[in-house]
Amino acid sequence: MLDLRMTDDIATCHALRRVVFIEEQNVDAALEVDGRDGDALHVLARMDDTPVGCARILIAGDMAKIGRVCVLRAHRGTGIGQALMRAAVQELRARPEIRRAKLGAQTHALGFYAALGFVATGPEYLEAGIAHRDMVLDLSA
Repeated sequence: MLDLRMTDDIATCHALRRVVFIEEQNVDAALEVDGRDGDALHVLARMDDTPVGCARILIAGDMAKIGRVCVLRAHRGTGIGQALMRAAVQELRARPEIRRAKLGAQTHALGFYAALGFVATGPEYLEAGIAHRDMVLDLSA
């Protein structure tokens, strides 16, 4: 059974992100662990009490940036990523001062985020050696 909730368990989120970003995608550890986790909100997904995915939310004024969204390989394609994103957006919608959510999507995942209502903006760019595009969701709609 999938359990999604906000968490202060940053160590578990770091462990998940290490597997997905550092080990699988070869992101430099110094880029992945950027020192901003203490200022962020975190969503953790557990399947039968086992951590399987997470997402991070950074808030600045009326804008929130959702990032570090990851799901362990064995659990991809099961809807956990969508559930994580819906939980993050639900958390933001509960905060009326936040008007927009944005994220930097790896280009292979543009369709995934578009299906959740995010709209691509701006040009493609490299982040940690991986092609990305910014995407935005208007939370006031």
